[in-house]
Amino acid sequence: MTVNSGRVSGAQNATQLTGNGIQQALASVAAGVGLRNVTKKYGSVTAVENITLDIPAGKYCCLLGPSGCGKTTVLRMIAGHEEISSGEIFIGDRRVNDIPAAKRSTSMMFQSYALFPHKTIWQNVDFGLKMQNVPEAERRARVGEILEMVGLSHTSDRKPTQLSGGQQQRIALARALVTRPQVLMLDEPLSALDENLRVKMRTELRNIQKQFGLTFIQVTHHVEEAFALSDSVVVMNHGKLDQVAAPQEIFSTPASQFVAKFMGDNNIFTGKVIQCAPDTDGTDLVELEIEGLGSLMAKGYCVQPGQMAACSVRPDLMSIESSTSSAPTPYANRVSARITGIEMTGYVTRISLMAEATGQELLYKVRTEDWNNETYAEGQLVTLRWSAENCVFLAH
Repeated sequence: MTVNSGRVSGAQNATQLTGNGIQQALASVAAGVGLRNVTKKYGSVTAVENITLDIPAGKYCCLLGPSGCGKTTVLRMIAGHEEISSGEIFIGDRRVNDIPAAKRSTSMMFQSYALFPHKTIWQNVDFGLKMQNVPEAERRARVGEILEMVGLSHTSDRKPTQLSGGQQQRIALARALVTRPQVLMLDEPLSALDENLRVKMRTELRNIQKQFGLTFIQVTHHVEEAFALSDSVVVMNHGKLDQVAAPQEIFSTPASQFVAKFMGDNNIFTGKVIQCAPDTDGTDLVELEIEGLGSLMAKGYCVQPGQMAACSVRPDLMSIESSTSSAPTPYANRVSARITGIEMTGYVTRISLMAEATGQELLYKVRTEDWNNETYAEGQLVTLRWSAENCVFLAH
């Protein structure tokens, strides 16, 4: 699945905020972003390889992946802070390959916030407008309005070091938004915050994005953050796009073994495709032979029998079979495993297991309330089971 309508722009409806200047900002036009066969090389090293991607206007998109996968390079190329080696980049209908960063109608919020420590909060927010030669009276109105909007107008005379981390982040966001960009880019903006503040600030980010109707593009390596914030997630691996989809689709139907592993906790079984049969929903029912475990059934789109592939099942979609278990669903998968650890994490309890035949580590998750009604213990041999409907076929 790819993101549609990348080179588009249109007025966005939004909730009215305070002040005429903010009203004008909300009525501004957000721009989509389009990349066409974009490659970035540093000498003989290819950081980003032949990426084609569309980010629709007014949407929140997260570039997700491990360190070194190329996500920050993509962000910097869109912003104009890195030159591309080949390909084309569009912001709205404008091809921006040769347009300098200052004229791309974008704004960047950096991981470190990059606030000037010797300037007041007011001066920090005002800085971008001064660089654009905005008249002083208009600058005063716009800075005042944006500080009011982020709830920090009372800090205007303070220095950044006199604010908390969360307040500094809101000032950095205000400085980025006050110039009224068509696209706002965010480079790991929440990484410096503690967990509780990170959750609070990502809610604020999402609310502000909706209010302004801007296009937000954020780099993160935090899966939960990407899922909570974005309309679409771009998973990158070694400079390439591995999957582009809505958060729910990536969570439920990872497209590759890499995505399934990066999402965390998925149980992945590799083996050989034995046979496939069309299913009633338009997908295929795929049988894989897993060495030591036997046959497992998964849903997806078949490849040639005989090829190596894999299947994946989330730990919350498994169950432990008991003598009182209901009759198995069609094509139920079963693995005999020994419980090696039990970890109560709050609402959910995590049960670590080891497959009896192969030694593969497995994970099962269940509501703590339900687990407390069971009598299983560490060292006990049990049978894990799950339906083919909950088992995703991974062709690569």
